[in-house]
Amino acid sequence: MSEYSGPDENEASVGQVQKQFFTFAEPPHEMVLESGLTLGPVTIAYETCGTLNQGKNNAILVLHALSGDSHMAGVYREADSKPGWWDIMVGPGKGIDTDKYFVICSNILGSCMGTTGPSSINPGTGKPYGFDFPVITIGDMVLAQRKLLDHLGIKKVLSVIGGSIGGMQVLEWSIRYPEIVLSAIPLATTTRHSALAIAFNEVARQAIMSDPNWNSGYYYSGEKPGLGLAVARMIGHITYLSDESMRLKFGRRLQDKRDFSFNFEADFQVESYLRHQGTKFVERFDANSFLYITKAADYFDLGKKYGSGSVVKAFDRASTKFLVISFTSDWLYPTYQSKAMVQGMKKNGLNVSFCEIEAECGHDAFLLPNERLSNLINGFLEGVSNEN
Repeated sequence: MSEYSGPDENEASVGQVQKQFFTFAEPPHEMVLESGLTLGPVTIAYETCGTLNQGKNNAILVLHALSGDSHMAGVYREADSKPGWWDIMVGPGKGIDTDKYFVICSNILGSCMGTTGPSSINPGTGKPYGFDFPVITIGDMVLAQRKLLDHLGIKKVLSVIGGSIGGMQVLEWSIRYPEIVLSAIPLATTTRHSALAIAFNEVARQAIMSDPNWNSGYYYSGEKPGLGLAVARMIGHITYLSDESMRLKFGRRLQDKRDFSFNFEADFQVESYLRHQGTKFVERFDANSFLYITKAADYFDLGKKYGSGSVVKAFDRASTKFLVISFTSDWLYPTYQSKAMVQGMKKNGLNVSFCEIEAECGHDAFLLPNERLSNLINGFLEGVSNEN
């Protein structure tokens, strides 16, 4: 392991970065989806940090969660106050050190952050796809990422790294393309959704589809289903936190008042917080993309797809070195699910390291500053790099 001791507040950022675009699957060579339907052309938004070395063997692919995007680190403009979503981890001297590695992050298929999704223009109609957009899977997202790597001339990646739905993509990569992936770091993720996780996603989807403005998915020329999407985000946000983190952050404290209002205003701080999170989400995300991405996550089942129902058989296809990380307070994808995938890996003789990190902040722990997490990732990557 390296002597890295975690990010320091004085460490440099990657600085100014640029959103880039790659388009493929131009008709008549459309992308064939797992559903059997086709899609094309497909545009992928992506960002890179660091420098690709001459041997093109220092590339790392970072994969984002549900509502993330390609903007992982740095800023688009010098005046930006908010850096990329994983700026704490990606940069010079950080857990994923851009002085050593060429780091790529692409926006997933079906999203609304520059990559083709339901809000994109359907070339057949000249209007947004809406619900004419085909249902996509985690595998479809990974296939699109593979096309991007081909475009960049990268034949092997030192590591694929991602949390939550990004972690599902990591697992898909490791089994679908074992000849490309030298190592993989799935964080706070699972090989398949539990009934509980599916249930939360379905309630969130119903909140959107029950909004009168949703209009069966064809709302782009009118009012968007903002209320439904805000409620969906509120539901999702609860699953990202933990009982302890909410107790510490909010408790039963009131919001800007000394006593109950005796009406249905946001009396409690936690109510105000969730409403604020819902409102902010509506400003930046598309309701249909939320539907499509959560459905892709619900469909994901590594054992069913690659192992006839067995996770052990599924990992028989892999040859990747793994670092699996879970968090003690993550009740959306609890540690027992990570241990099950580790068991499947080990039964196939794979090189696996596992760590459960003590964290009180719930599922979102992988997105927050954590010295131990940074040390683990940095040391693991250093080891893989030295071996190759």
